[in-house]
Amino acid sequence: MKDYKSFVKYSKPGPRYTSYPTAIEFNTQFKYEDYIEILKHQKAQLSLYFHLPFCRSACYFCGCNVIYTAKEDSKERYLDYLFKELDLLSKIINTQREVVQMHFGGGTPTFFSAKQLENLILKIKNIFPNFTQDSEISCEIDPRFLNEEQANVLIQNGFNRISFGVQDFDEKVQKEIHRIQPFELTKNVVDMVRNKGVKSINMDLIYGLPFQSLESFKRTLEKALLINPDRFAIFNYAHVPWLKKNMRKFDENTLPSPDVKLQILEYCEKFLTQNGYKMIGMDHFAKPQDELFKALENGSLHRNFQGYTTKGGTDLIGIGLTSIGEGRRHYMQNFKDMPSYEKAIDEGKLPCEKGIMLDDDDELRKIVIMELMSNFTLNIKNIEQRFKIDFFEYFKQDLKELQKLNEFITIDKARIKVNETGVLLIRNIAMCFDKYLKRISEDKKVFSKTV
Repeated sequence: MKDYKSFVKYSKPGPRYTSYPTAIEFNTQFKYEDYIEILKHQKAQLSLYFHLPFCRSACYFCGCNVIYTAKEDSKERYLDYLFKELDLLSKIINTQREVVQMHFGGGTPTFFSAKQLENLILKIKNIFPNFTQDSEISCEIDPRFLNEEQANVLIQNGFNRISFGVQDFDEKVQKEIHRIQPFELTKNVVDMVRNKGVKSINMDLIYGLPFQSLESFKRTLEKALLINPDRFAIFNYAHVPWLKKNMRKFDENTLPSPDVKLQILEYCEKFLTQNGYKMIGMDHFAKPQDELFKALENGSLHRNFQGYTTKGGTDLIGIGLTSIGEGRRHYMQNFKDMPSYEKAIDEGKLPCEKGIMLDDDDELRKIVIMELMSNFTLNIKNIEQRFKIDFFEYFKQDLKELQKLNEFITIDKARIKVNETGVLLIRNIAMCFDKYLKRISEDKKVFSKTV
């Protein structure tokens, strides 16, 4: 085990780069009319994201945009507006294009009943009839909220990837984060969907939570391995109490230190590698037969708001409260509050609040950052040919920043390659190419710590 005490100096606020430019750069100067024109002329395959924001109670670690409710009419009302949003979309975009990816995120998508889920899926497939045979159709699931009827609806309608939120199996940690979830409950639910034919199971874990230690997380990993998921997503807890009030419930003295978190991450990589997994991009691990593993090997791994995917080059359409859409040269985000979301739809408009158009420099830096985040390597010659630049001249100032991390990378005329230790600090490495970070004062609280 390395001595990570010296790595604490690299623990500073930084993006996770699910987008570039990051969401804090989205603004209302991106005109609605311009966005509609973009949608009308899109031709690429489609990726659809549906945000289902409701939860029954708060998990204190959660940084998602959620609404806590037990009211059935709130869910029914939301579905009505989702259907109206889909109808508006159908009049603007070419809905006959192939759909290669669809994801239900939350909140807790399975907080909706089996019948509600079925109605939503039927509406989607009526609007978008051309799902490809190999389309990736996935759903985030809280194991505490999934019954057999819901599972049947999802699987009979083509959902082939299920992502289970677990976070930690330690009882003390679970109590502190307000998410009691026994191991047996989780295993039974995973076994149920496997027995119904789901071939790809992901499990989300989080390190950096209150009262976690290297030893306690080892026990969580050992239990998780008994469930045998095809993928793991092991996230660094993003502690942003200035944004999320529920996080203020934590005593920050109970959070593990940066060096302990790095020890946990290094142990995860070694433990999972020994047990048949490989690290895929930041936070993710997959078995060799998984398509993410194959994409990493051939350099085609892609990163977006849904995490890592093999479905690069699509037009991502975000549907529902706070959802984000992405094209080659734009991002657009829906309203985050329900009254504004509903008002826009009632006025016959898509519920778009803000976004950003990418200029040439943005597109170039986006490719560089996402390649490093996804594949831990950058083919400099490809970048130079694609964008008609001298890489070392164009990024002269950025490379000076990168040199401060030279113990974690190798650079020659053809390539930047991140080494095994550098993978643990990939956000820091990518940040060297982010021109927007230079405009943010160090004392302004925007991002979570990288370590």
